[in-house]
Amino acid sequence: MAGQRVLLLVGFLLSGVLLSEAAKILTISTLGGSHYLLLNRVSQILQEHGHNVTMLPQSGNLLIPDIKEEEKSYQVIRWFLPEDNQKRITKHFNSYIETALDGRDEFEGLLKLMEIFGIQCSYLLSRKDIMDSLKNENFDLVFVEAFDFCSFLIAEKLVKPFVAILPTRFGSLEFGLPSPLSYVPVFHSLLTDHMDFWGRVKNFLMFFSFSRGQWDLLSTFDNTIKEHFPEGSRPVLSHLLLKAELWFVNSDFAFDFARPLLPNTVYVGGLMEKPIKPVPQDLENFIANFGDAGFVLVAFGSTLNTQQSQEVLKKMHSAFSHLPQGVIWKCQSSHWPKDVRLATNVKIMDWLPQSDLLAHPSIRLFVTHGGQNSVMEAIRHGVPMVGLPVNGDQHGNMVRVVAKNYGVSIQLNQVTADTLTLMLKQVIEDKRYKSAVAAASVILRSQPLSPAQRLVGWIDHILQTRGAAHLKPYAFQQPWHEQYLIDVFVFLLGLTLGTVWLCGKLLGVVVRWLRGARKVKKT
Repeated sequence: MAGQRVLLLVGFLLSGVLLSEAAKILTISTLGGSHYLLLNRVSQILQEHGHNVTMLPQSGNLLIPDIKEEEKSYQVIRWFLPEDNQKRITKHFNSYIETALDGRDEFEGLLKLMEIFGIQCSYLLSRKDIMDSLKNENFDLVFVEAFDFCSFLIAEKLVKPFVAILPTRFGSLEFGLPSPLSYVPVFHSLLTDHMDFWGRVKNFLMFFSFSRGQWDLLSTFDNTIKEHFPEGSRPVLSHLLLKAELWFVNSDFAFDFARPLLPNTVYVGGLMEKPIKPVPQDLENFIANFGDAGFVLVAFGSTLNTQQSQEVLKKMHSAFSHLPQGVIWKCQSSHWPKDVRLATNVKIMDWLPQSDLLAHPSIRLFVTHGGQNSVMEAIRHGVPMVGLPVNGDQHGNMVRVVAKNYGVSIQLNQVTADTLTLMLKQVIEDKRYKSAVAAASVILRSQPLSPAQRLVGWIDHILQTRGAAHLKPYAFQQPWHEQYLIDVFVFLLGLTLGTVWLCGKLLGVVVRWLRGARKVKKT
């Protein structure tokens, strides 16, 4: 089995090494946050595999201001957003997170945030120095991110082929995948693939809501497109989504529900995984204090570091203080409630090596916001989860975690100290959770190619074939009435109705003839 896997790997990658030269690839990240972290990882992988990578990031990561910047192995073209724009983005992002933390509908806040990103994009496209520099580089390929709509417009301006990566699970953005509503849950429906009748009714109705929501999101860049593209050659964002040569999806069926894919769709869930390092000695000493009881890791990305969440922090701390395990908690010390004294089994840190801690043999549980990268890391290391989702795709991620028995979930605005304590002990003590996620870890690890190898292999493939037209269905070019057979349905309906009408007419003629014949007989 291992020999077959090696042969498959060699066959898949050797052709790329032998037949393709190093390509010039541009990766773009204008959003920051976890979006930047994913594109940074993609850039590193492509550079390490022999390509010449240039990244266009926004300087100053507004969504993760305390991010640790490492030395880059690839070239970087930085650009700075005007200070007033930076303040607007920060203000609207904080407002968006506050809305989510309060459990209110966050979509209006997301639309407003995307409008600000549209203005930011307009500023970038108007920077003639940057755009001319990019054109002069004559890149072979552009690598864009699904929710970074500006990156699609930059690729279109450069008139270069591009590939895209979806940072979330399948279904969060419509880009042509077949999605049978009978078993593929619509984004934000919070359904599983096992739907009863009313579940299918809900999924069907939510499909129209989702479609309208995506149209609203894409429309936030209409003014930017009108400003920077001449009339008659203005791109449509929904068409650009279909134009991507390849779609990489940061998910895996060890986590997501099985669903149909297209040939140009490649799942690369676990792409953020890096070689595991020993945890720092101070953390080892802390973990050792709890012996066989082990420790619990708590990390919420960058979403729960606001003053408005202090009440939740107090409730969580109260729950953690009742555990026999140690608790290592990523939490900004500057945001810690002044009136709360840390329990002896709780250690808070501004930054921690999350992946290394998830791989530690003494870990018993991961308390997470349900972010895509965090969930994939937990699955890879076989660690059960308790989820407190905040916003975006996190609620749906935790639906999948619960459905597959990898853990449990509770809404953030429903958390109480007692409820959370019971949930933590339930997942730690009930070994079914650990068994299920350990089995998922085997599924993830035993695949013949790693996420990085799939990424590089397919990039090399389309560079050699000069695009991926052979992987795209003709449906992408069909009018909607042909794609959904509306014309065939109308024709058959018309034919059926015409036949019924003609039969009715003939029957009427026969009936009148028979009546006439009877009258003649009587006379």
